[in-house]
Order: sequence, then structure tokens, then C-alpha cells
Amino acid sequence: MKERLGFEAEDRQRIIQEYVPGCQITLAHIIASPDPILYEKLGLDPRLDYERAAIGVTTVTPSETAIILADVAIKASGITLGFLDRFSGALIITGTVSEVEEATSAILRYSKEALGYTVCEITKT
Repeated sequence: MKERLGFEAEDRQRIIQEYVPGCQITLAHIIASPDPILYEKLGLDPRLDYERAAIGVTTVTPSETAIILADVAIKASGITLGFLDRFSGALIITGTVSEVEEATSAILRYSKEALGYTVCEITKT
């Protein structure tokens, strides 16, 4: 079979791909007035006032930084922590639109100024 392929086993190259995380916020998105089904699918508290509510989604690398950013967000405004994953760097917060905006701004500010991370712009829907 080696002869039919036209190369010897020793001639093959093996490529290894690795994910090397940078120090960065890769996503900072605010969903204003989300549909109640989104709360349900994310496993978030559906008792919030949907008319005033917002969901903030942030991802960070290295992923353990999400723990620090959750603390920053909680201290910056009256948000509720919806989800935190120290392995993927995902952080979901909920609250009023203004609370989520303030917490997300605080996350980006702290990451850039105190941690020296590269940060993205806040996006909204």
C-alpha cells in the first residue's frame, strides 16, 4: 500500500494545532429586553421584569479571569450573576439594561487598565 500512495511512512508530516490563549476580552455583548424563552434556555431566573431586563455575555482568555471579572461586575452595579465558567471563560450577567451596561463597561475598563488585556468593543442587540 505504501508504494501505491507514492510515499514512505517516514515521509509523512504530523501537524499539531494548539490553542494559545491571549490576555483578552473576545466578546462583550448586551441583549436588551430578551425574549423570556432565552432566559429559560440559558437556565436563568425567569422572574425578572422582562420589559426592563438585559443579559450581558462576556468571554475572556485566560478563562480563569472570568472569576475576577464576575467580582468586578457584581461590585460595579446591581447585576445578578447568571453563569460563570472558569474553564471556557464565559460570563453571563443579568439585570436592568443600565446595570448590565455599567457592569460590562467596568469589566472592560478593569481588564484593560489593571490587567493590561486587549479588549473588544461592547455590542448590543
